[in-house]
Amino acid sequence: MRKKIVVWCGADFTHFCMLYYLQKKLDADFYCIADITPNVKDFFNTQKLVNFKKIWFFHDHITKFTNPDIDYLAAFEKKYKINLWNLALNERIFYRFNDFHKFTRDEILSIYQQACVLFENIINEVKPDFFITKETAFHHLELFYEMCLKSGIQSLMLNQPNLGKRSMISKKCRIPDYMSKRKKRISKNRDFHELQQYLESLNTSESLKNYLEQHANSKLDLLKAFLIFMTSNNSSIHTNYNYFGRTKIKVLSNEILIRFKKANRRNFINKNLVQSMNSSKKFVYFPLSVDMERNLLIGSPYFTNQIELIKNIAQSLPVEYSLFVKENPSQESREWRSTYDYKRILEIPNVTLFHPSFSSKNLIESCSLLVTIGGSSGLEATFYGKPSIVFSDVGYSTLPSVFKVENTQNLPQIIKKALKTKVNSSDLDQYLHSLEKEMFSYDTFNFASILKNKLYLGGNLHDIKISESDIMSIINTQKDTLELLAEEHLKKIKRMPKN
Repeated sequence: MRKKIVVWCGADFTHFCMLYYLQKKLDADFYCIADITPNVKDFFNTQKLVNFKKIWFFHDHITKFTNPDIDYLAAFEKKYKINLWNLALNERIFYRFNDFHKFTRDEILSIYQQACVLFENIINEVKPDFFITKETAFHHLELFYEMCLKSGIQSLMLNQPNLGKRSMISKKCRIPDYMSKRKKRISKNRDFHELQQYLESLNTSESLKNYLEQHANSKLDLLKAFLIFMTSNNSSIHTNYNYFGRTKIKVLSNEILIRFKKANRRNFINKNLVQSMNSSKKFVYFPLSVDMERNLLIGSPYFTNQIELIKNIAQSLPVEYSLFVKENPSQESREWRSTYDYKRILEIPNVTLFHPSFSSKNLIESCSLLVTIGGSSGLEATFYGKPSIVFSDVGYSTLPSVFKVENTQNLPQIIKKALKTKVNSSDLDQYLHSLEKEMFSYDTFNFASILKNKLYLGGNLHDIKISESDIMSIINTQKDTLELLAEEHLKKIKRMPKN
């Protein structure tokens, strides 16, 4: 029997391009949920590259923004065991990060009602065997993903396992599928020095650094994007709730204001954040996570207030320890934090706030314990024999030296226990040996840069016309990479247990 596969296609065309090759290798019916803007919709309506049995344009089904059916939503929550307000209040469009439109309770719940109805209809109509997706960075994608899990549909999520230019396909984000099944792990007998050499060979930060340097960095692309936007009909503000309130004058004035704020914040950072370290101090290290990212909003929904968390960690430390906090260099992509936020951190006694350019490696090597909400630094700390504490589900939390916090009231006890924990190189070696069986060489950030430069004027404009020749050019020039992705998906599909 032919397999039925639902694929989420958004502005990131990675999966669409991959499907061009997967459909040649797998006898299956492909269905598409297209989460795209009106200009990109024209491409999906006319393209002949991927044979979809049916396409649902998500925003065509979100048209009503008043009088939500609370009884339906309550029954939905009970049926799928999904907390809708947990998703809503951690959605960047609905709360905290939207400068253009303040969504009301009725608007939010009306959007959810229509999304829930659409997704239930898709599942009931298709009865899919598999759901192929990227990392679930937005609330509606996370909603459909969770519905698939609850409905017994096998999910194949392309994601990063916190190690360099590597990717994997798994049921849960950044958690290898084997983790809960494999009882005995094999070691390569690598010591910490060899493991550190392995980490350095992966060059974990290089691809992200290159991606951030290239993102929206061309003045010519910015000028082109400006001219296209200012001469467009800007129809998305009426048809796509992500664009509500984004009138041309508001977008232009907001862009000017953001650039001014970014420069002002950078000056504050350079003047006030520490750029040297007192090596005689005993300290716990907390690297800040980037705000407005999946790692926080979906991965750690109850720990998104990092300033409050810093205070909680600081007041949980043994008296002989200080807390060192470092700004994330990638926060620059979000125009840094407000100077008010930096001042609040600087005011907390026994806390030192480090400049984003300061070496994270030096801090990891010198600390007694690393605390992270759910970033890759917790795994990196293990390479240097340091225990770590996390606040979310991560693949490396299976290591004996990694402790997960469920409730901040337990932080003092967990910190004391972690500080006494010895990290064994054999545990990390066994974990990596198993992880390597799940990983493959694919640089997510590099491919994202290729797509942004080719399709979206370097990431400056996403509601833009896309032609079949544009996509075909990517499919041809990136053939080896896309065929690898198709082959990895195919292997995963063959290994998945039948429902």
